[in-house]
Amino acid sequence: MTIWTPNLSAATGPKHRALSDAIAAGISDGTLPAGTRMPPQRELAFALGLSLGTVTRAYKAAEALGLLTGEVGRGTFVKDRAAQGGKLWSPARQGEGDIGLVMNLPPKGVAGSALAETLTAIASDGSADFLLDHHTGGRIEAHAQAAALWLNRVGLTALPENVVLTNGAQHGLLAALMALARPGDTILAERLTYPPLCQMAHYLGLKTYPVELDAEGMVPESLDDACRRTSARLLYTMPTLHSPTGSTMSARRRAEVAVIARRHGLDIVEDDVFGYLPEVRPLPLMHFAPERTVFLTSASKCMAPGLRVGMMLAPPRLRDTLRNVVQMSCWMPAPLTTEIVHRWINDGTADRLNSWLRQEMAARLELAHDILGQTIQLQEGPRFHLWLQLPERWSEEMFQRAAEARGVKLAIGALFLLKPGEAPGHVRLALGYETSRARLERGLSVIADLLDAPALHSSSIV
Repeated sequence: MTIWTPNLSAATGPKHRALSDAIAAGISDGTLPAGTRMPPQRELAFALGLSLGTVTRAYKAAEALGLLTGEVGRGTFVKDRAAQGGKLWSPARQGEGDIGLVMNLPPKGVAGSALAETLTAIASDGSADFLLDHHTGGRIEAHAQAAALWLNRVGLTALPENVVLTNGAQHGLLAALMALARPGDTILAERLTYPPLCQMAHYLGLKTYPVELDAEGMVPESLDDACRRTSARLLYTMPTLHSPTGSTMSARRRAEVAVIARRHGLDIVEDDVFGYLPEVRPLPLMHFAPERTVFLTSASKCMAPGLRVGMMLAPPRLRDTLRNVVQMSCWMPAPLTTEIVHRWINDGTADRLNSWLRQEMAARLELAHDILGQTIQLQEGPRFHLWLQLPERWSEEMFQRAAEARGVKLAIGALFLLKPGEAPGHVRLALGYETSRARLERGLSVIADLLDAPALHSSSIV
């Protein structure tokens, strides 16, 4: 019997990494559909001329990425990414090869030169040695003060003592779930949501319950109904530039959500990682329910994508619990990166970088309007992603495969479902990942051509 044997002859670097990348590519292009039983490790090792240990390492790496799952006595299988809320895989930015519209990251932009200047200043002013030590006070307070200034940019009144710093917003979300929920608890969230939330809930033993969405985001009546049907005491939401839909709640809608949260005793985790992109936006949900909201954002979406510094603002009753969880999970955010953010906020670099991102993403959105036309006319203002409705003749999977056959990778709507169900008939296009507007233009032109073309059968896709 023939087994799946990828061609690794052109791969560079460690063989286990080349094999795990081949697994990811096979899943992405449909060669390894969900539920496929992977070859036994010994057989694949023999077929590829690799050691058993190399294949084992590759399988474990793919499992860690959420691509495979092992079942004792049965073997290893390709995970159903739509049902499991799987990891959105994409190769590192290269500026060549396939065009990436999957990873929702901002362009790297002009931050490199600013970083070089800041690192030079750190090296010359005697800070370097201090930043390599464990921190329990002093400079940490200064970092919190700078973070409070940054949080106040979106209309909050942040006190430094209520700021909790994390290693990125994703770490902050995990810390919030660990601090505010217990195994068996139910979390409410939009029906379409941030996929890692599903993974975190699974590993923490938490249940999830979907709340309906409309063009303005979370529907208050659906939230109220979800509260009545469950014993949930925690809500996760992304009110500003929601991913994947791009919707933004109005101030009135936020006030309604706050009233419902008080009525049912809900604590709220407000994910605002995209909230620094719009010049004009409603006040955060935390403004309407400050006593029960944990506000979460990150430097990576407003300054530079590799700057993994998350900022949480918490009400006093939750602050110490969150701080203890962060300390338990990582002891402290990396002092060097928090120092960089501290300096950039205080010297104006953060505002300059955020302004550059705002202008760049506005230009990329205008480019998308020019290419995709009426398809996205309702999506206005700078944003990192588009939520594109497909014509009925296209299924999400077939559209994805047709795009990938033409060298464009995108994320299907089913990946964002909080609970397995009917695919929403959309794809998400990330506008910031590609290194140049020219490559983005080529990728969007492929999407426009496919939208105008008849749906293709799988046998037609080469």
